[in-house]
Amino acid sequence: MRLLSVIVSFLFISCIFGQSKQYFLFVGTYTTPKSEGIYVYKFNEENGTATFVSKVKTDNPSYLAISSNHRFVYAVKEGGADNASAVSAFLFNNQLGKLTFVNKQTTKSNGPCYITVDSKQKWVFTANYKGGSLSAFPVKNDGSLDTVTQLIQHVGSSVNKSRQQEPHVHTVVFSPDEKYLFTNDLGTDKINRYTFNADATTLPLSQGNDSVTMSAAGNGPRHLAFSPNKKFMYVINELAGTVDVFSYGNKNLRLIQTISTDSTNNIDKGSADIHLSPDGKFLYATNRGSYNTIATYSVNSADGKLQLLNVQPTGGIMPRNFTISPSGNMLLVGHQKSDYITIFKRDKNTGLLTLTNNTIPVTSAVCLKMIEVE
Repeated sequence: MRLLSVIVSFLFISCIFGQSKQYFLFVGTYTTPKSEGIYVYKFNEENGTATFVSKVKTDNPSYLAISSNHRFVYAVKEGGADNASAVSAFLFNNQLGKLTFVNKQTTKSNGPCYITVDSKQKWVFTANYKGGSLSAFPVKNDGSLDTVTQLIQHVGSSVNKSRQQEPHVHTVVFSPDEKYLFTNDLGTDKINRYTFNADATTLPLSQGNDSVTMSAAGNGPRHLAFSPNKKFMYVINELAGTVDVFSYGNKNLRLIQTISTDSTNNIDKGSADIHLSPDGKFLYATNRGSYNTIATYSVNSADGKLQLLNVQPTGGIMPRNFTISPSGNMLLVGHQKSDYITIFKRDKNTGLLTLTNNTIPVTSAVCLKMIEVE
């Protein structure tokens, strides 16, 4: 009887800890004859494979945001005139893995390329690259979007005459405590900090006199990431091909390091995306253009500074966006000019990446988001 009890206990433990983790992978694309919108896959972390689940047709969903309760997905519609640039809300069925269109609102500014939603699910914000602005949408109780109630227009330019003749807002990212919303403006070399009031009815953002941090002229700040310990912010500069490391305390930024996105000092690498591992010990950054690489850095836990460990090919053309699985075991790279997503196995101890033979067939994949299957 005791032996039977031991066997049952062993099987129970094996069942719990031996199960492979399953994730839903959402892929935003630029729509082409081969790509129709947002794709949903079920990703098996144990063997690094993905199974197609569903898709929803929508134009140029080049960036996605998922609500904190995982019930809604918000997608930009990049491109077109001001009245054609928009944001769509989708209801997500976690049991079936299906997205259902809810509603759409125009951004009132051109070229939305980034989107975020606050954890209370009250506001959605877009960075409008071509319009040089950011838009604020109230979220209704049913997850649908109301019309824009605040449109903040940036002004100015910088030294790169072909890329920085006007503002180009590229990100809208909350601080870890959501007291602030940060934007990188590639066109003006400015990092803007806005105070965020989730309970506001029409104007959730405000800006004080000390709320702009100047990036070096010609940097072209693109994406950013906060460290898990909330002490540092990392900014990837598209035009300069560098990563800036800032200390972050009492809402202010202080530059403490600038490091190349590869082992060279070359500029114009088309540096694109940046993410930290879930434990904050490693940082990754991608380069596009003729480079098509991903850089791995170790992070000094005391001062936040980076040390370059490795640079390797991403296995595709134009690695625009990538994501790390919530467990930190896998890293997936979407390629704008390839017909697939590549999958890397990640060593949690060294941070180094190993390219697997597995790929996910999606044309013009430009945004990857992942949540656990419930």
